Amino acid sequence: MLAILIAGAFALLGTLIGTRFAIKVLVHRGYGQLIRDDGPTSHHTKRGTPTMGGLVIIISVLVAYALAKLATEFTSYDTGPPSASAILLLFLFCGLGAIGFLDDYIKISKQRSLGLRSKAKIIGQVVVGLAFAIAAISWEDDSGRTVITHAISFTRDFGGWELPTVVLLGWVLVMIAGTSNGVNLTDGLDGLATGAATMVFGAYVFINIWQSNQNCQYNPGPKCYEVRDPLDLAIIASALTGACFGFLWWNASPAKIFMGDTGSLSIGGVIAGFAQMTRTEVLLVVVCGLFVAITASVILQVAYFKLSKGKRIFRMAPLQHHFELLGWAEITIVVRFWIIGGLAVISGLGIFYWEWVAGI
Repeated sequence: MLAILIAGAFALLGTLIGTRFAIKVLVHRGYGQLIRDDGPTSHHTKRGTPTMGGLVIIISVLVAYALAKLATEFTSYDTGPPSASAILLLFLFCGLGAIGFLDDYIKISKQRSLGLRSKAKIIGQVVVGLAFAIAAISWEDDSGRTVITHAISFTRDFGGWELPTVVLLGWVLVMIAGTSNGVNLTDGLDGLATGAATMVFGAYVFINIWQSNQNCQYNPGPKCYEVRDPLDLAIIASALTGACFGFLWWNASPAKIFMGDTGSLSIGGVIAGFAQMTRTEVLLVVVCGLFVAITASVILQVAYFKLSKGKRIFRMAPLQHHFELLGWAEITIVVRFWIIGGLAVISGLGIFYWEWVAGI
């Protein structure tokens, strides 16, 4: 538990202090956000706001995790060396962050609203996702447990059947692409994605602590969880919660900095990694209800536009821009969407806990 608290505290300080320094550096270099002309006109005032703030989140999480491990190494709270789950989760986090960084850098250096070509971005996500998935199903511990399994899960694996390896790899890629792009679509208003992600990571702190206390390896029983390295995952979840919360100080309206694709792709991808490692893949639809709703609004808008030959369901997609065009103030939309996101997270945690209590 001490390592979890240390990771969260240091990550929080890292983004609170580090983001202020990053803003100065990015402004000095002229690394400002470009605004699409087809977006809400109110966003044109944000042109030039520093972007790539996701780098601060990534660095803060890595440093906080390392400090938490070092600080507890010679105490009774020692959690041991970095686990396979932690290494792979941080690889996924940093790998997708690197793709996002390239995307952001190209936008800035080429002075255009589009960065990496869509094919290049997809290829990058596939390469990182496949490397993560293959290692996760191959890396066994002393008892033969792998980081993720071949089963699909809700609050634990559905028993009795397993996915073929090829299908599993495709499932992992779909989850990673879905969550990373979901956070990316949500990151359209000041603080919206950052605040929502903070709540999701907070939920995974609770889930991982609970699974650690009720783990089959240490506390076998009919309701125990066959999850590998839950305590180490809780440390990373705490670091992510603290880092996003600290970054929100500078990212809340009016934003002094944006996380960019560097932050949104890495945050979205690591959420998928948590879902797979904690055996809560389908439950993720509830926990990330806000991200799901915003992503669904884009899919519905595009599908209806094509089927109806030019008609639209929303005035603009993603969903938050629809309410902007209805005349809602940006801060009103953000706070109300945070409330919706919080209710989704609470509902997901309630389902998770109810399943354990009910023993289904």
